[in-house]
Amino acid sequence: MFRPHDVPAVHFLLSLIEPGHASRVRRHLRIGKPARLSAKHAAWQLDRLDAPRSVLLWMLERDDPATNQLVYHQARTDDPLKRDILRGLPFGTAIAPLPVPARCEQRNCAHTEPDLPPGPHGLIGGLREARTLRSARAAVRAVSKRDWATVAEADRREPLPGFARWALAERIDCPPEVRTRFGSHRKFTNRLRAAGIVEPREYVELGRPPEDVLAVLYFGTKLFPHRAGEAAALLAPLVRAELGANLDAWAALADLVPGFAGTVPELVTAGGAATRE
Repeated sequence: MFRPHDVPAVHFLLSLIEPGHASRVRRHLRIGKPARLSAKHAAWQLDRLDAPRSVLLWMLERDDPATNQLVYHQARTDDPLKRDILRGLPFGTAIAPLPVPARCEQRNCAHTEPDLPPGPHGLIGGLREARTLRSARAAVRAVSKRDWATVAEADRREPLPGFARWALAERIDCPPEVRTRFGSHRKFTNRLRAAGIVEPREYVELGRPPEDVLAVLYFGTKLFPHRAGEAAALLAPLVRAELGANLDAWAALADLVPGFAGTVPELVTAGGAATRE
């Protein structure tokens, strides 16, 4: 049966079938109902699970000041993102600046805006002068969320150097339409995936190992419910078709989850197939 740290993954899958069926499966697998999640605990779990960097953007897209505070304190949040959070810049559909708490509850946190000025050649000039990936990443640090339209226009007028384009593309807040301009071939998309830049569909269909992917989505129901909902909508038809209310299929899934090397769809399909053999 499931190990304790597999249970979040199971809870996410069980949320995709009828509640009554899910209750019977839980009794069969001897797992309780999911505990109420706190945002802080969910954020800690995302760090522990080494979730893809895109989850930080998914959290920010809520335009929720409390969630932004959690993103600010995540281990992988870089200085440009911290600067924009402290400026109250919205990442979702909000128009007005977001409120930023004047004081932080976390010890030894000053909430001082990082100083990331453009170099001597200016914002766009610095990107055009980049001759190495290191220098490009240094130049890209000056780009704020409000600068993306300027960057896109500069690239339309004259394509930016390859290193600058890559450094911009690996920023989690790079707008999808701008990132698409920078490259769409397989090597480029593979590098983005390796850098933790993914969309929910890609994460569901290609992410590994499945127990971690599903756990990230489970904790995401608290921190990025809209994106977690997109993932749920993609998976639900397969889960209902392959597992549904079949207790034996769920038991087979329980045996497969630890160390399963495939993807989430492959895991679900294997669980269903085990009862048809």
